[in-house]
Amino acid sequence: MAHRLLLRRLWTLSVNDIRCLPRSTASVASSCYSTSLQSTTTRVSFLSPSRSLPRALPHTSRREVSFNVQDSEDFTERVINSELPVLVDFHAQWCGPCKILGPRLEKAVAKQKGRVAMAKVDIDDHTDLAIEYGVSAVPTVIAMRGGDVVDHFVGIKDDDELDSFVSKVIGQ
Repeated sequence: MAHRLLLRRLWTLSVNDIRCLPRSTASVASSCYSTSLQSTTTRVSFLSPSRSLPRALPHTSRREVSFNVQDSEDFTERVINSELPVLVDFHAQWCGPCKILGPRLEKAVAKQKGRVAMAKVDIDDHTDLAIEYGVSAVPTVIAMRGGDVVDHFVGIKDDDELDSFVSKVIGQ
């Protein structure tokens, strides 16, 4: 799919697009449309791997609102030592309610625009962390601030309850 979009973008490049390029890129781009009398060494193709596209494809620079915990050291570094409050989502791949809660929780965290972080811990991969924090059922969400557990819940909550939980954790 991405290849098709890239090719479509290249095929629809117009003269206006080339005029909007910086001068150095525009001169290279205009050399692509040169006559066949010029030597082939001076031509540069847009598809050449050594060249970047003349104009970057639009993308959204979305800052990640959540991260997967890799190991106990990563948990200590990114959750316990975090300056921000952190919601820790203990989940499992086989858990249906976890698959429902995860995106809802990420959405609630994203609404806070960087005032809270979210860590995802797979209990099958990190059993030691699940035992340490007393997780006996999934999904379990634990709110931590300054390395201390400040609140938690087990199971699914609706969007309004998640928003109020997150707001309470960050102190609003």
